[in-house]
Formats: sequence, structure tokens, C-alpha cells
Amino acid sequence: MMDSLLYFAARSMVVCLQLLPLDCVARLGRVFGSIAYWLDRRHRRVAQKNLTWCLSDTLSPVEIHACVREHFRRLGENYCSAIKTASMSKESLASRVEFVGAEHFVHNKNSVPGGSLVAAIGHFGNFEIYARIADCFQDYRGATTYRALRQPSLTRLVQSLRANSRCLFFERRKDAGALRKAMSRGGILLGLLADQHGGDRGLPLPFFGKICSTNPGPALFALRYQAPLFVVICYRIGLARWRIECSELIATHLDGVPRSAPDIMSEVNRHYEAAIRRDPANWFWVHNRWKEGKHRKPTRPVKTSEVLNATSTPELDE
Repeated sequence: MMDSLLYFAARSMVVCLQLLPLDCVARLGRVFGSIAYWLDRRHRRVAQKNLTWCLSDTLSPVEIHACVREHFRRLGENYCSAIKTASMSKESLASRVEFVGAEHFVHNKNSVPGGSLVAAIGHFGNFEIYARIADCFQDYRGATTYRALRQPSLTRLVQSLRANSRCLFFERRKDAGALRKAMSRGGILLGLLADQHGGDRGLPLPFFGKICSTNPGPALFALRYQAPLFVVICYRIGLARWRIECSELIATHLDGVPRSAPDIMSEVNRHYEAAIRRDPANWFWVHNRWKEGKHRKPTRPVKTSEVLNATSTPELDE
């Protein structure tokens, strides 16, 4: 009964937001974010602590405080906008989203005909738009992983919102085999979130100078399937407007020899750091990225299923 009521309430909110113009939805989301800033003391403190740890060398305490407030507004804007953009057509969305760096995909598509591409993505801007990147490439089918919510009805609702995209979604704890088959067939543009805490099997790597667990998924998939690897970031460039930027190729081999996963992911982390410094309010600060004692270097090869189970969803924990 409770699950049904929760679904009905969430579905009603979705319908209401999708009936409104996108700019109106984004402004409404910023209002919700401002309210959350004042009510959610716990996550406000997490964001304040994380920002201080990472950016106190460039931002003053006053600037950090202002960044936290803007970050909460952005969270509200991003989540509400994601609900609206999920229902928008490719043509309607094209006027709201710029894609920079497409030539990197095209060049490497031609060098690996029939193969797949891997994109290390993160919780930047309206990160649900990542699912629409493959709209620009008819030769590729977008794919990514997700972690089901505790409430089955809410999981169904979220997945129904994503159905408008051509993207394939694989549940991390159940669909590892299906993802492997899709990658083996080729023609997949796989986006993997790797900017949040990577769980007990994550690699202990520096992020803003502090060791934390890092999901090795992008590196391992790129190596296993000989797929070109890129870092893709979603930047907010205005109210309900975004720019998707693709990096140049991240080398997975040097002189014909595979690089190690820690070496590759350290480079990916540096790209994340640069993106965060460029627009600090754009990243997901309310997640505890630097959990104490929650990572260790694997003593055996990491299985694909363990990579997929690594926590890389934006969970709101301390």
C-alpha cells in the first residue's frame, strides 16, 4: 500500500512537471533546491566539508558558503529538468544542448569499425542527458548501468522516464551478463559513472590530493573490449541549457602495452578535477566521496559484476 501511494505521488509530480515549459520547470527546481538547502542540514554540512577539503586553496570561506547554496539550487534545477527533458524529443532537446568534441568520437569510430566506445561520465549538471548522447551517432546505441531503488515502483517510474531515449540500461546487480553480450556485439557507446565512491573493490587513488575509492569500470571495460576511452562532462551554461564536452582520447595503451587500471583512472580523475574547478557548483557535493576505510586494492582480478556493483550512483549519505 505504501509503495503504491509513493508511486502515485511521484507519478503525479512527474506529470505536472512535464506539462510545464522547460524554463519554468528549471526555475521551480531552483526554488525547491533553495528550500532543501535550509531544511537539509546534514547534506548541507557534507557539501560544505567536501568543498572546503577540495577547494579551500582557491575559494574563500565566503565563496564556499555561496557555492554550497548555489549547488543546492542546481540540484533542484537538474532533477526537475531531468524529468522534463526525459519527455522531450530529439529535435526539441537539440536547441537546449550543445555537444562539443563529437569529432573525437567520429575519428575513433572509424579507427575501430564495428567496435564500441567507453565514456567515463560523472554527476555533472543534468547527468540524465548523457543517455541522449547516442542520438548524435546513428552507428552507436547508447548504454549505461543503474542501481535499482529500494522501492520497486519508483524504479519502474524512473525507467519509464528514460524509455524515450535509445539508451540501453543495465541493472548493475543483475544484468552484468547482458552488458557483456552487448559489448561483445559492438556498436555500443557505454557511459559509466566513476566520480563517486567506488565501494570496497574500488581502487585507492588520489582525488583532489586525498586517497579515496575509485570505480575502475571505465578502464577495465575499455581494456577488455579494446574500446576507445573518453571523459564526457555535462556543463550548465545557462538556465535549462547544457553543453556536453568530450575529451580527447584517454590512452589505454602505451607503445602497444596496456596501461594499468590505476594509471588510467588516475588520468580520468584529473579530468574530473579540472571540470569541478571550472564550475564547482556543477558537481554532486552532497555525496561522501572520501569515506574512511572503505577501499582496498584488489588482490585478484576484479570481476565485471563487482565493477557494476560499485556504488557510483549519487546516493545521499554522510
